[in-house]
Amino acid sequence: MRNARGLLLDMAITIPVTFVVAAIVTFLYSLLAHGAGSVSWDTAFQLAIIIGIVMPLTRVRGDGYKPQ
Repeated sequence: MRNARGLLLDMAITIPVTFVVAAIVTFLYSLLAHGAGSVSWDTAFQLAIIIGIVMPLTRVRGDGYKPQ
């Protein structure tokens, strides 16, 4: 199992990347679907926090799994 520092580093990388990608996706969706380019900041922030916590934890749990 990885140490806490590695987990925090993984979260520190995942959260900003997810935030930027979610902001770009919501902007493009708003632009294409509604004709107005606006970013849903609350959605981008929520996704960044959720995915930024869940993905590193699933990676930590998956490191020790070996199928037989």
